[in-house]
Amino acid sequence: MNPNEFSYDVRIFGISTYTGKRRKTYTVRWEVAGNRSQETFVQSKLADSFRSKLTTAAREGIAFHIESGLPQNMMRELSRRTWYEHAAEFVDVKWPHASPRHRKNIAEALTTVTAALLPSKTAHDADSIRSILRSWTFNKSARGALSIQNAIPKDEDAPLLRWIAESSPDLSELRDAPTMRRALDALSLKLDGKPAAPATVSRKRSAFYSALEYAVELELFEANPVDKVQYMKRENTDVVDRRVVANPQQARAFLKAVREIHPALEAFFGCLYFAGLRPSEAKHLRLTDCTLPEKGWGELLLTGSTQHAGAEWTDSGEASEDRSLKHRPDKATRLVPACPELVELLRRHTTEFRCGPGGRLFVSRTGRAGIPLPPPYSNPVSSNTYARVWAKARAKALGETQAATPLARRPYDLRHAAVSLWLNAGVPATQVAEWAGHSVNVLLKVYAKCVDGQDEIARRRVEAALRDAPDERAA
Repeated sequence: MNPNEFSYDVRIFGISTYTGKRRKTYTVRWEVAGNRSQETFVQSKLADSFRSKLTTAAREGIAFHIESGLPQNMMRELSRRTWYEHAAEFVDVKWPHASPRHRKNIAEALTTVTAALLPSKTAHDADSIRSILRSWTFNKSARGALSIQNAIPKDEDAPLLRWIAESSPDLSELRDAPTMRRALDALSLKLDGKPAAPATVSRKRSAFYSALEYAVELELFEANPVDKVQYMKRENTDVVDRRVVANPQQARAFLKAVREIHPALEAFFGCLYFAGLRPSEAKHLRLTDCTLPEKGWGELLLTGSTQHAGAEWTDSGEASEDRSLKHRPDKATRLVPACPELVELLRRHTTEFRCGPGGRLFVSRTGRAGIPLPPPYSNPVSSNTYARVWAKARAKALGETQAATPLARRPYDLRHAAVSLWLNAGVPATQVAEWAGHSVNVLLKVYAKCVDGQDEIARRRVEAALRDAPDERAA
């Protein structure tokens, strides 16, 4: 370190408080050789702690870095760690405890940030940079058990990775608001420069925030530097668009078209519509989980979900992996009623089609180019297969004009139709939430626009109240 970059001329000021519309912040300001520095915190205790460390360092005669404003002992660790090294280490820490899809989401978010923090002027192709970051740097399986410093990539990738590692900014630079804004701006845009969907931005920001929280955990930051940047987030509205909700007649037309195109998937889509299952829950369904009487209602016992993320993100090397139910403990189950129409569909399915290992109902029965596969059918039906079948069935059932509308554009929209149907039928929200695997609050928020007839009922009640109210003028 250059001694001229440090000084003992330090002045530490009091903590200033700012009360904004959304939150209160606490800012510590100090001066090193006339150069002003500041750190903002969302908690007063964190601000007090940080100021105390600065004061202690000044009293103990520790030199302060003029540019960053930090005492030498506080910046030592940061100066040894780049953002690239820190992000890779964060992936290694999270990997054993994260689901394949979560691992994939973390890698995509950190790839976006890392690429944005690299120099814009380079001979390296942007797509190549993103590809190697996503598939190697932020994929612990690809690197094996070695850390990012010790792992050796393929020879042709080594020069590019060496440039990325050398060009990555120090972790300490994320304290600077312009650097932080560059990262946040990148998370809010797609590759073509257009705004990304609010849900995508929220998911990526969460991963980036967690990576910086890990730095706080290691005491490399006093507080998460994201918090001091006033950044307007687009509202993440998960409310279901009522235009995607199919009515019973339309849903039956879709199922009929599926049977004509790919009969082995008719009951799969039937589970989404009649029982409100998520596609991953239907993929996990086994014959032993189904109670299918000859007449009347049956039941489906949901014991887990089968998530598709890609072979590179799973521990088994398979494209899909069985997990617990969404936001539920490992051994949690959910009981869902099966209406007589769904019971008939499932009974016909089990008669016509052989189950996979363990009695899995919906498995891959065709390979590439639609070539039939021989039993045993060991793999769950792929998302590519059912999405392709759904697109064909939807076009066949709706025709060209209606197919251009949002109506049931995705298979998941069948689940939205199911939950909307239950609510409109007058089933109590608590019961619907239990069947759908939601909390009541989330249920009412997500499906607020899909409940028909409530406005008219409310108006009639108001009219009745006005009609029955006593007329004080008559008295």
